Amino acid sequence: MEIIEDIDGWRRRFESWRPLPGNDLSDYPFVRNRRAPFTPARRALPMLNLALISSAGAYIDGTAPFDTEAGDLSFREIPVEVEAGDLKFAARGYDTAAVQEDINSEIPVARLLEFEQNGIIGQLNPVFWSFCGFIPDAAGVANELAPKLVERINRYEVQAALFVPASVLCHQSVGLLARAVELAGIPTMTLGVVKDVVEFVRPPRVALYHGKLGAVSGAPNFPEHQRRILDEALRLIEPMDQAGIRNLAVALGTETQKSRGER
Repeated sequence: MEIIEDIDGWRRRFESWRPLPGNDLSDYPFVRNRRAPFTPARRALPMLNLALISSAGAYIDGTAPFDTEAGDLSFREIPVEVEAGDLKFAARGYDTAAVQEDINSEIPVARLLEFEQNGIIGQLNPVFWSFCGFIPDAAGVANELAPKLVERINRYEVQAALFVPASVLCHQSVGLLARAVELAGIPTMTLGVVKDVVEFVRPPRVALYHGKLGAVSGAPNFPEHQRRILDEALRLIEPMDQAGIRNLAVALGTETQKSRGER
């Protein structure tokens, strides 16, 4: 199985694509896969070393930012101990207001560290990976970015990976990377709020809910919302016995809670 099925056909469609001025994704040829790779979870969630991969374009202040114009095929390896105030965001395709207000809306390190302390996960990997997911060149993601990321994930002996997109096109980029990681024998979970794109790309496991771009791991300064999304999504990793999309039930409870002013 390939990261992109019929990659030559996709390249032809991509080469003929001409975006309209001011509309980055007008008639964009999204990757369309028919099948998804799948690796069963071999350990229970409380025993896993979990990696976090975000496409929000985070980088440490003072280091080189991502190139948002060319479609940057690099990533940053960032210690989970980094302070939110030390991070900057090279963003395209999404509004950074939520993640600047609360980093956990896209990079839920604090929530996952809580899960580690509470025994929900074995541990959060000591570094997370960040890239700018607005990359029209899907073949570049598959052929250049994916192998490098898989190599680093293997170096850390990661046993499961959580992918969090930020924009519409990020859903394609993280979906392709999730396919690559799963093909390397590591189970993944991808959060999603754009149904058609994840259905096109077919990441192995998708936790889909009615959320907002730029705050895919939960509303800013609403930790209970973030916990519910992440807990429900991560607990799907082990019982899923085949690739697919699961709709989260998080919305109903958290909307009631929010209407009461609860956080």
